[in-house]
Amino acid sequence: MRRDDLFLPAPIEIRVAGVLTALPGMAAVVFAVVLLVDALFGASETAGGNSVYGQAFYYALLGAGVVACGIGLLLGHTWARTPSFVLALIVGGLGWYALGPSGQLLWGVPIFAMVVLLVVLLFRAPSRAWALGEYPQRVDSE
Repeated sequence: MRRDDLFLPAPIEIRVAGVLTALPGMAAVVFAVVLLVDALFGASETAGGNSVYGQAFYYALLGAGVVACGIGLLLGHTWARTPSFVLALIVGGLGWYALGPSGQLLWGVPIFAMVVLLVVLLFRAPSRAWALGEYPQRVDSE
């Protein structure tokens, strides 16, 4: 399979948005692994508890879905734009909470900045044209 067959035409904004979308998903998967390792080998009072396994499964499943949206954007699939925007709104709420009520500027500022950047990238003119099917197709290099 050729690279051109794998990657559909998409502006650079969409590719960068794909990376930014996949980051929280990868964090959720890493968190699931940490939960699972702690449940299996940790000395915490929840170690071995069924609820910890359920939480690990939940975060792994949720993270995998988010990573799939990020990969969809990286590959140039238009279906991934709306779920990525919804994810940005949810993560934006987390960033706002970290900035405001929690007073955790170290976490809130980068999270909120990433969300603002992601929303801007998803709604720039080339991204909107791509989503509407008006983005130029491949150019033959002959």
